Amino acid sequence: MSEFKGKLFTFSAPSGAGKTTIVRHLLRQEKLNLGFSISATSRAPRGEEVDGVDYYFMTKEDFINKVKKDAFVEWEEVYHNNFYGTLKTEVERIWSQKKHVIFDIDVVGGLRIKKKFPQRTLAVFIKPPDINELIRRLKKRATESEEKVKMRVAKASVEMALAPQFDTIILNDDLQKALKETEQVVENFIKK
Repeated sequence: MSEFKGKLFTFSAPSGAGKTTIVRHLLRQEKLNLGFSISATSRAPRGEEVDGVDYYFMTKEDFINKVKKDAFVEWEEVYHNNFYGTLKTEVERIWSQKKHVIFDIDVVGGLRIKKKFPQRTLAVFIKPPDINELIRRLKKRATESEEKVKMRVAKASVEMALAPQFDTIILNDDLQKALKETEQVVENFIKK
């Protein structure tokens, strides 16, 4: 284990709420000293996603074998036969660089990390303005079928119900405002 034990920042939201945009912005803020935790997944790459950059893509069988070997900090079957998880080696990789870890992670995974590292984790929920805006954003992406969009929208209501369990809820109805707010929240938690 690395000697440096930095902070952990989990960013969770329904698909289309803007968490990835916010996480990418935070990673560009050098003063925050953040390293991105690349999640592992059993799903196929979408669009321009690159293995080892956006996700560690693996087969369902490989993912399950890593679960059996206790290789994950947390993992979840987010959608039927689509597993996502955080490899222990990812947290160690970032801490070995003496950086704080930032996660772009599903709601359940974010809460699991908070439970595992309660004092060092800030769990942030990015809330979309409303369900109609969420649908519009998902359709605008044009990376998924109509069926997948419907599945994500149905899941969004369950995820929104878990928002009060997070340390901070940031409404993303104005992106510039949301970026400033998240930057301030992260900076304040690092200083604690």
